[in-house]
Order: sequence, then structure tokens, then C-alpha cells
Amino acid sequence: MGLDPGLRRLALGTLLAAYPGPVPPDWAVDLVGQGLAGHVLFGTNVHDPAQVAASTAALRAARADVLIAIDEEGGDVTRLAHATGSPYPGNAALGAVDDVALTERVYTAIGAELAVLGITVDLAPTVDVNTADENPVIGTRSFGADPKRVAAHSAAAVAGIQSVGVAACAKHFPGHGATIADSHHELPTVDVPPAVLRQRDLPPFAAVIDAGVRSIMTAHIRVPALTGDGPATFSRAVLVDLLRREYGFTGTVITDALEMKGAALAAGGVGPAAVRALAAGADLLCIGAQVDAELVEQVAAEIVGALGDGRLDRARVEEAADRAAALAAWTRAAGTPPPTATDLGYAAARRAVRVEGDVAGLDRPLVVQLHAASTIAEGRVPWGLGPHLAGLEEIRVVAAETDPETLRGLAGSRPIVLVGRHLHRLSGGAELIDALAAAHPVTVVEMGWPGRWRPTRARAFVTTYGASHANGRAAAEALGLAG
Repeated sequence: MGLDPGLRRLALGTLLAAYPGPVPPDWAVDLVGQGLAGHVLFGTNVHDPAQVAASTAALRAARADVLIAIDEEGGDVTRLAHATGSPYPGNAALGAVDDVALTERVYTAIGAELAVLGITVDLAPTVDVNTADENPVIGTRSFGADPKRVAAHSAAAVAGIQSVGVAACAKHFPGHGATIADSHHELPTVDVPPAVLRQRDLPPFAAVIDAGVRSIMTAHIRVPALTGDGPATFSRAVLVDLLRREYGFTGTVITDALEMKGAALAAGGVGPAAVRALAAGADLLCIGAQVDAELVEQVAAEIVGALGDGRLDRARVEEAADRAAALAAWTRAAGTPPPTATDLGYAAARRAVRVEGDVAGLDRPLVVQLHAASTIAEGRVPWGLGPHLAGLEEIRVVAAETDPETLRGLAGSRPIVLVGRHLHRLSGGAELIDALAAAHPVTVVEMGWPGRWRPTRARAFVTTYGASHANGRAAAEALGLAG
């Protein structure tokens, strides 16, 4: 016997799905017509602006108020520019510049690009306070380690995105910045009392709520004092008592992707995770990136089943669907976005570069890029100085597998510029750099979260606070190597 059509439509109204490829398949469009709240676009859905606009138009033809979301943070997390790298610096660079008006302008420009393409929700900004240098998943996505600075820039980012009628989504509540594990792969634990969260992690969320943020994303992190053994995504103490009652948030609560191990393993699958998130107070359930029609139907069936067996109250699911619909109604009021300055992101990235030491006189150096793995959040996006160099030799190596004498032999009399990301936690990175700098002129370019480590004998240490296309250009210019 099939699902009750009314209950199925109610369940679909709480779901954000996704689909493969540049053209929405029939099932993805049909589900929108049947009540699916919307879809999240990923890099695989993006080839060029005209194609993206055609895709969103096809979805909107199925239902005018469909939600179309994307993770467009600028910096290291970009979907629109996944093939080249973002033309905007990310949050760490904007935090380093510490010009809140600039942050608002950058996010206005990002929002305007989305609006033109028919995208209605930006799953940004990341408002986590990155207090752990070893954090593997936030890092340069954060405005910094100071709660007040992060709060100010978070509010500015929200104002920028929403000024063009695109809904912002501040993430990841109640704060993913102190973790040293990635919730895509496991359930991280932040074992601190709520008082520490209020002082360290929650000020940016208070700021974005005051700024009128339309949605907030949950974190698949465990805070034992509040969540017990499960993630915040499944915790009424976090989503209702803390977020809604204490902090007064009245918008839409969106889950981080339920396919992530931090949620799916804790619940025993995506379907059970959806039920637990709804019961805890979430409104819009992001299924993930690997989605097909069968999975959407499985999740909807799990929700309908939970309505029947008492795990879910119908009024709670109706409330969630109403909040999802309210978010869609707000985004439909979008006006025509203003024109934006094409060089805005590159100018901002230049202001973020910090140079320790002397970069003068780099005469045709050998540029060595140290391989660094990307997180699932980032995806595989080009980075480095390569696209910006004026006819210089560049090689790419794995730090832990490279002999410094080999690099010296390749360089000969030329200086070496070593380019990397998160060098303080890159396997073999610090050892290679220190050994090389002890016997050869070396300049180091850090394009990740810089941490506290510095090479002992390098001529210079250059920090970009991110690895976007704009950051790479800014670094090449600072070194006098740009073509």
C-alpha cells in the first residue's frame, strides 16, 4: 500500500534534495511539483552561468516557490567557481582585513551572482569561531578566532547576502570552530560547559539573529552537557531551548547534510536521521550530495512512518514545513540585484596578504606547491600560484615523499618559493621546509589557516588566509611574480 498522498507531500515539504549532473533529471523536477521543498546545487551541477540559470528555471517551472540552495561561501568553498577557484577571498581573509563594510560588499556581490542565476538560498556564511588551529573542516572558512570580530563580520555578511533577496544561512550551530575532527567522517565532540559556548561560540549567532538572518544550519557535533551522546542536530536542548527560546531565533532551522557520518551513523541511516532532526526542532532537512529519487522516497516514507508510530507529532512536521515555505516566500520577494565591481574580490584579497620577512629580489624562483588534500566541504578546486605566474617553473610534490636535496638540485642557483595549505599540520611539511631553508633561500606561502608555526630560517613567510583564485593572485603580486 502506498503512502498517504497528503502525508507524503507534508514530508516532502521538509526536504532539500540534490541531483547529479548539469541538467535536472525528470525525477528531480517531478518531486518539486509534488511538494519537495527544494534542491541544493553542488559543483557537479555547475558548468556555466547560462546552464545554471536554465536549471533553476526548469525547477521553478515545476513550482514557483521551490527553494534552490548552494554552498557559496567565497574563498575555499565555492560551487559556482569550482573549476577555477573563487574570485572572492573567504572569511579568514576578510577577518584579517577587518573591514566590516568590505565584508558586506563582498557578500552582496556573491548574493547578486546567485540571484541572477535564480538561486534563492546561500548556505553561508560560516560563523564558527575557529579557536582550534588543528580544525580540519572550518579553518579559513571562519572569520577568525575572536568572537567579537567573527560576530561583526558575520552580521555584515548576512546583511550583504540578504540585501539582494537571497536568504542567508549562518552555520554551524552551536559552533564547529573548536573541533579537531570533521563531521563529514565522524561525530566530533566539544566537551565544554554551556557557559563556554555562550562566551566563545555563540556571539556570532546572536549577531546574525539580530541582523535578521533567515536560516541557521545545525552542526553534527556532540556537546555532552547539552546533547548527551548524540549530535546537536538531534537535540531539542540545542535547537529549541537554546536557539529558539534563549536566543530568540524565529527563522528556518536547516540541518547540515544528513548523509554525513556525524548524523547518519548516530541515527542508523539518513531516514532515521531525518526523523530525529525533525523531532528535535529542525525544519528543513538537507539530505546531502549523493541523492536519487529512491533515497528521497525512502526518507519521506520514514517521516510518514514516524507520524504513524508516534515518533513524530504531526503538528511538529507541519510547523517545519510551514517554516520551509516561509523561507521560500521571503526569497520570492527578491528584486533585481545591483551591478557589482568585477575586481572587488581581488582587491579584498590583496588587502589580506601578510608578509613576515623580506620578499624583495625573488629572481625567477622555482615555485614548489606542496600537495594538500581537500575536505569534502571544499571539494576539488584548483589553488596555488600557478595560474598567475609569469613564465616561471612550477612543480608539485608531496612533502612527506620529497628529499630537500632533490629540490635544491632542481633549483640550482634560483631561490625557492614553497606554497602550501595548513603547513603546520601537513605531514612532512614543516620538516621539509626547515631542512630546505637551512641550506637554500626559501620563501614560504601559507594559503590555509596559518596556525602558530613558522619556519626557522626562511627568508619570508607570506600568509594569504585562503586559497581562492583571488588569494593566489594576491600572493603572486605580493611576491612580484604575477604575469
